[in-house]
Parts: sequence; structure tokens; C-alpha cells
Amino acid sequence: MNPPRQDTAGLPEEDHRLLRSWVAEGGPRATRAAVVLLASQGLRNAEIARRLEVSRQTVGHWRQRFDTSGMEGLRERPRPGRPSIIDEAEVITRTVLAPDGSGASRAVARELGYSHAAVAAIRQRWRVTPGNATVPVVPTRPPLPEAEVWVLGLYLDTHRALLLVGTSPAADERHRGASPGADVIAAVDAAVEAALKVPPSPAPGEGRGQDRLTGYLDEARRRHPGASLHAITLWDTGKGGPQAERCARGGVVHHALPVRTTWRTFLRAVVGLDSTRHPESSHRVYLDLAAALTRYADRPGTARERQPVRWLREPIATHFADASRADTDQRRESWGGANQIDLGSFNECVVIEAVRLAGTITRGEISHRTGLTQQSVSRISRSLLRRGILVEDDRRQATSGKPRTPVRLRGDAGHALGIHVDPEVLTAVVVDLDGAIVRSRTEPVAQTASPDQLVDHIARLGRGVLSAAGGAVRPGGFLGIGVATPGPVDVASGTVLDPPLLSVWRDVPLLYMLKDRFRCPIVMEKDSSAAAIGERWIGRNRRARDFVYLYLGTGVGAGLFINGDIHRGVSANAGEFGQLCAVALERVDADGRPEILPECNPPVSIPETAARLGMALGPRAAHDPRGAHRAVSAAAGAGDPVAEKAVRQVAGAIGRGALSLVDLLDIDLVVLGGPFFTDGVADLYTSEISRIVNDFPTARRLRRVDVERSVLSREAAAVGAASTIFHATFTPRLAGRPAPMRR
Repeated sequence: MNPPRQDTAGLPEEDHRLLRSWVAEGGPRATRAAVVLLASQGLRNAEIARRLEVSRQTVGHWRQRFDTSGMEGLRERPRPGRPSIIDEAEVITRTVLAPDGSGASRAVARELGYSHAAVAAIRQRWRVTPGNATVPVVPTRPPLPEAEVWVLGLYLDTHRALLLVGTSPAADERHRGASPGADVIAAVDAAVEAALKVPPSPAPGEGRGQDRLTGYLDEARRRHPGASLHAITLWDTGKGGPQAERCARGGVVHHALPVRTTWRTFLRAVVGLDSTRHPESSHRVYLDLAAALTRYADRPGTARERQPVRWLREPIATHFADASRADTDQRRESWGGANQIDLGSFNECVVIEAVRLAGTITRGEISHRTGLTQQSVSRISRSLLRRGILVEDDRRQATSGKPRTPVRLRGDAGHALGIHVDPEVLTAVVVDLDGAIVRSRTEPVAQTASPDQLVDHIARLGRGVLSAAGGAVRPGGFLGIGVATPGPVDVASGTVLDPPLLSVWRDVPLLYMLKDRFRCPIVMEKDSSAAAIGERWIGRNRRARDFVYLYLGTGVGAGLFINGDIHRGVSANAGEFGQLCAVALERVDADGRPEILPECNPPVSIPETAARLGMALGPRAAHDPRGAHRAVSAAAGAGDPVAEKAVRQVAGAIGRGALSLVDLLDIDLVVLGGPFFTDGVADLYTSEISRIVNDFPTARRLRRVDVERSVLSREAAAVGAASTIFHATFTPRLAGRPAPMRR
């Protein structure tokens, strides 16, 4: 039997309070409650629809439901086969992680068992689309600002968990990154689950709990000084001292979770939103978070109480910088501003590549080599000549018909700045399209300098070399800056992770610190990969096939040119060479981990090997390894048998690693270069490595492996870094790495 009919003009006070609470909560019930409240004031359906921005049918429907069933008529009616409660964060997670084309509302609704209308309403409320075309709105209480949201930290102890996020205005141009994938979110989820299995410890004292959380928030403000910081309470037992809201201090706004989410699904949703919108949110960032949670779960109880999870992300300098800061504007330079050489088509890149490899070539030869029609080649050539990228050379007399005019790449049509960050020296070069070094400068690195000091040093050096180049750089012809750094690197976030010989550079967001100082495209590569790109670009037709570049610097790395492009691998760290040599030589530590071979640090290993073999180097050798390396190299070049033996021993260890690469990749060219591949030792390295890679491979009867000197100078990594700009701008490719990042 139906309940008695309710008169909307005379609502009981109890119903008034409940309806007002529904309106305050937001969501679907808020609209229903607002309809009834406005009707109780005597408003007509048309006026209610106008005020609430809903249809008249919706107003009539909920008034009828209330008239028929009272307050119960405004509540959810479970549908057969569908959940009665919808977790909004689950819908958002599924949407942002969906492969292309499968994130539409109907697809998400089918997978989760929700109604299509409910899913569409949630996505509209969060402002989330499958392609991330709009800036999301995260409906915490109070809501986060309508801005880009970055996950910056997580605080977790046995009594509370806070997610720390930063917001910044949406940029006009955003480079989207790939989704982190369900695997990374699952790793964070599993780590959180393990941490939650930890039994609660006795609550710390009031002052102790407050100091611990307040110290964490203070550190977050120091690390991200330009960010608008927001602390979202995931859960709080209230037994561990002051709650989050009571720990608030200037600069951090506190929020509660949205009403219709759980904290687990909310964490997944925010991680997914952050990662899919920002390429800087790489796998590593969240795997680091998972590792911090796992370490917490594995600690004894007393250690957990003393050391809660206090994870903070590395600084993301550019995105939280205050654009009005005078010091930042003074540091930024106006070089380039935008890439003036804007190639209009894939075919233009194909023509430029053909000209670059040949050096000088006629239009007919371009057509023959590329497969393009004569008409297409003529049209593209005219355009490139008009824009100053190509230039005509002296005419050639043909056997029949009119003479043919070849074209070549105009060297001064474009320039780039290359910067090499080495543990001991900084090198900066300005290079033109022909690979000619216009200006160069090298300065020693202060080993005790902080990351900010080192980046300022890099910026001063780069600006100085650009100023010295002066009029050699044509207006509009400066294409950008390439930076080569020791590995491992996180190219997605522009972060130098933990170079073995430069401890101060741990987790330094170098790319974005440099983007605060230069307004031009910037590309970052690992030093060995940069050297390989430079070899390919400047070597022209001599390097038009697959090869491995062995970079002999402060450490030995490998750059891999496979199938016409640099092979970076999943994390852009392909070519880590030291462990490969150790495996080949069966040299492992007590835990079974491949050793970091001393032979893979030539400036140290060659003098030490020579001294061990009886060569007298004097007391200064230990304090000046570069000077000792120069002395041994000079002696080896002069025919000293002990020095020669030392170099051959080191070359033999490197050759074993090269042998593994030759067998694995089936290549027939190994290129040797780098700052410690000097004239005195070059022939010894070349002959010893050539002997190993040709005498021992499995397929030695089917191929001859050429071992050649690099066409680059000792500034191989810096020239290669500049060449990464040319490579990204001019090399034809249908898919692959995006163009250089622009300010």
C-alpha cells in the first residue's frame, strides 16, 4: 500500500534538514532534493528547471516520485544486475587507463556493470574524457582547483595516510604521456595493501605526531616552492595524535575524499590522471613510491613507528614556476624562441636525408634513391632552396641533354648547442648542419657543487658559447639545445637518476631546470646514445648502416643504431655496457651481481694497470688520473711495451663486451670514440677489439666486423647532443620519438 501523499508546500522540519544535507553533499540526490525544496516554495516546474539547469521532465519526474513515495521515492532504486552504489573513482580509473577507443561511457558502463547515464554523469562531473582533452576537476571536499594536478607525495603511518598533490594552471601546449598501465597501478596498490597489514602501534604523543607530520609538510614546501599544495586525507583513525586538519600550516590546503569513492580507488584514479596527462609522471616515480611502501611494511614495528612513509617526488621546476618571477625572466635567454625550420611533410625529410647522406646529389639521383617522382623531388627541392636549407652546387656536364645542377645541405642553415655533462668536465659546442664546430668551451666540474649550482654553471657555459658564436648563427636558424648526461636517465621526466661517479646528481630534474633558463627546444639523451646519433648524422654515408658506438668516457657506454634509428629501449637506457662486460668475463660479487668493472673506467683503469705492471707514474698519479692517463697513452703511442700491455688488457675486457653485442645484434660495424679514445691508444684499442669480435663470434664465417674510429672529435658527446636536435628535426620517420620539447 502506498504511503500517504506528501504536500510539498508543508514539508516537516526533519525532511527539510535531510534534503538540505543532500544538496550540500552534491551528486544525483542533490538535484532531487533541490527540486523538492524549490517546489515547497511554490515555484512552478519551468522555473525550477531553469534554476537547476535541468529539463522539465526531470523536475516533473522527481516531484511525482516524491508525491507518490515520499522521501523514499528520492532514494536510489537498485536495478537488477547493477550495483546500487557507484564508486566514481573506479569509473575515472577505467576511463583514463582505457586503450584508444575503449574509454567511451558505454564501454566503461558495460565493463563495470553501471548504467551508461551514470558513467556519463560521473565523467562530466570530473571532466574526464578518454583522450584527456580537458583539465579534470577532482571533487574532493572542498574541491581541488580547476588546474593540472600532480601527485607530489604520500605520508603514511599506522594511524593515517595523506596524499599530497600540487596544482598549476593548465599549459597551452601539453605533451601527453602514455598511461602507466595497470601494472604500475597494481604495484602501488599491492604495496599499499602490504603496508596496511601492519598492526597499529601505540599512538605517539600529541606533540610527536604533530611535529612528524608538520615536518613532512614543511619539507614538501621547500622541495616544491612554487606549487599550490593540497593534502588529501585518505584515512585517519584519530588515534595517532592530531588529525590532518589540525596539522595545517600556511601554504597547504587540506581536503577530504569525494563522497562516492573509497580511498583505494581514489588513489588509483589520481595516479592514473597524473600519469596519463604528464609524461613527467613516469613508471619510475610510482615504482619509487611502491618501493617506499614496501620498505615500510618490511620494517619491525618499532622502526615503522619511528620512520613512517614520507615519500616526496623530485621537484618539477618548470610547471610550478611563477612566471612573474623577475630572476627567472632575467635568466631566460631569447635564443631561437621557436624552431624556424618547419618541415612540411615526411617527403621533405626523405629528400633532406638523401642529400645529407650523399653530400652532393642531383635531383634525378634523389628520385632514384628515394623512389619519389621527378616532379615531387623538383617541387620539394625548390621549396628547400627558397627557404635556405639546400643550396645549389656547380653544374655537372651530362653525357646527353642539358647539364645537371646538384644540390647539397647548407651548413649554416641551422645550428644547435650541444652540452655534455661529465662527472669531471662540462663541454659546450655550437655545431652547424654539416657537423662543423663553430665554437666550443670546456670547464671543470666542482665536485662539491649542489645541483642548482651545477645547472647555473651549465647555463652560464651554454650562454657564453652561444654569445661567442655570434654572427655565425643565422637569424631564425638556431634550432635548440641537446644535452648529453651520464646514465641512468629518465628521459620522460628529464631526470638524471643516479650516475655512478657523480653522487650529487641523484634524482636531479635537469631538463626542466634548464627549461627555466633557456626558451628554446631542449632534448636530453644519455651520453653514449647522443654520441651514436652524432656519428650517424656527421658520418653521412659512412654510417648509413647499423652499428654500435662504444663511448670511452668516465665509464664505457654503448649507443645502438638499429634499423635506421637510435635504439633507446623501454626506459631510454639501452647500452649499459659495464655489466655486460662483467658477465662476459664471469666477474660477479658475493651476491651474484655483475661487478662494475674497473676496466670500464679508462682514465682510472689504464694508469692503475700500468702501475701494477711496473710502470713508474710518480706520486701525482693518484690525485690526477687524467694526467696519468695522458702520460700512459703517450708512452703507449711511443711504443713503451708496459704501457701498450696495460692498454691492451683494458681493451680486451671492453672487447669481450663488444663480442656479446656483435653476437646478440648480428652487426658488422663497431665504432670507437669518446674523450679517452685518444691518438696514443686508438690503434691499440682498435686492433685488440677487432681481433676479439672477429675471432670469437658464432657467425664469424658469415661476416667481417669492421672496427673503426669515430668521425667525431673528443667532444663526441657534446657534438652528438647537438646532433640530437638535427636528428629529431630532419630524420624521416613515420612513428617514434616526438619532436623536441618546446618552451
